[in-house]
Amino acid sequence: MTEHPSERAQFKAMAEGTQEDWMKIAVASAGFNRDLPNRVLTHLQLLKGDCGGFAVDRFEHSLQSATLAHRDGMDEEYVVCALMHDIGDILASASHAELGATIMRPYVSDENWWMMAHHGVFQGYYFFHYLGLDRNMRDQFRGHPSFERTAMFCARHDQNAFDPNYDTMPLDAFVPMVQRVMARPKHSIYLRDEQKAAAE
Repeated sequence: MTEHPSERAQFKAMAEGTQEDWMKIAVASAGFNRDLPNRVLTHLQLLKGDCGGFAVDRFEHSLQSATLAHRDGMDEEYVVCALMHDIGDILASASHAELGATIMRPYVSDENWWMMAHHGVFQGYYFFHYLGLDRNMRDQFRGHPSFERTAMFCARHDQNAFDPNYDTMPLDAFVPMVQRVMARPKHSIYLRDEQKAAAE
């Protein structure tokens, strides 16, 4: 939705901005930010059709990972992280884990963010040796508080999510979870102290 010119800031350089300008920007941003879960879910669906040599496409793998986590009794935030863990494949094939983690960083715990950011190297335990790489590359992180959580994610909800015959839950089942998890940021440079306290 495009704002009327009277609803837009009037400055040509930020140094010229006024309180009134920034209040207009804040109002416009609020609606845009509320729609973020829908934009992320739309982007996730770009993974459809690309199998990358696997038995299922990347979208099915994401749904299957989230389904496994949900059926394993993991909490909603973890399930959403499982759904989103490979979303970075579209734009960052060489660093997909970090991009997915960056998208979710404002909305998830430190533990879940770390798990998303490092799952790529942990997943390597299952195949790096076939590519001439060190399957134990993850050992550089041994002793980190989130090491076992990330190893568990890969073992129970990632490396085993490539079954074309699995009864995967549909995306619609996860949409409300994504909307709740991404309803408001917990971490952001744009949050005032009282907003950070309320998010905790």
